[in-house]
Amino acid sequence: MIAILLAEGFEDIEALTPLDLFRRVGADVRPIGLTSRAPTGKCCGAQVTCPMTAEELLSSGERIDMLVLPGGLPGATNLDASPLTHRLIDKAESEGAFLTAICAAPFIYGKRGMLRGVRATAFPDFRKYLEGAIIPEDENVVRDGRFITAAGMGAAFPFACELVAALYGEERAAQLARHERYAPLRF
Repeated sequence: MIAILLAEGFEDIEALTPLDLFRRVGADVRPIGLTSRAPTGKCCGAQVTCPMTAEELLSSGERIDMLVLPGGLPGATNLDASPLTHRLIDKAESEGAFLTAICAAPFIYGKRGMLRGVRATAFPDFRKYLEGAIIPEDENVVRDGRFITAAGMGAAFPFACELVAALYGEERAAQLARHERYAPLRF
């Protein structure tokens, strides 16, 4: 399962773009509310209905294949301040999941020391928190092993494509990027 963890004040486009692309490939992707089943984004005030909260996911025993941490403020700082986020990171890491984050959110992995020796990026103001990371200055999306990070809102689509590529292959991600042979969303 792909878990997109949403705290109050998440950056709308950074959360909803991966959700959209994963749904188009038929993935088991779910927005997970950090503390509420209806967190609100920071930009448009979009309220996302989540099938479960972080606590419910932790107690469900479901396997996490990828954990996605959207940025935005105060979304990323709300994620970092919650012990539930850190418990989900521990769970995902122990299950060998991809650990991903965009914009400010990579600082959460950085502060935990998880990015030492890893190529990673974040929004420029948050790169100082990527303790020991190798930060390529000219890349907006960086994949290094199980870590996928991105610099910010402008990289939301390439970030989402890289997430799809990690689980479904480069060709499937390229098809999405070219708008070829994907299943349109059905509501």
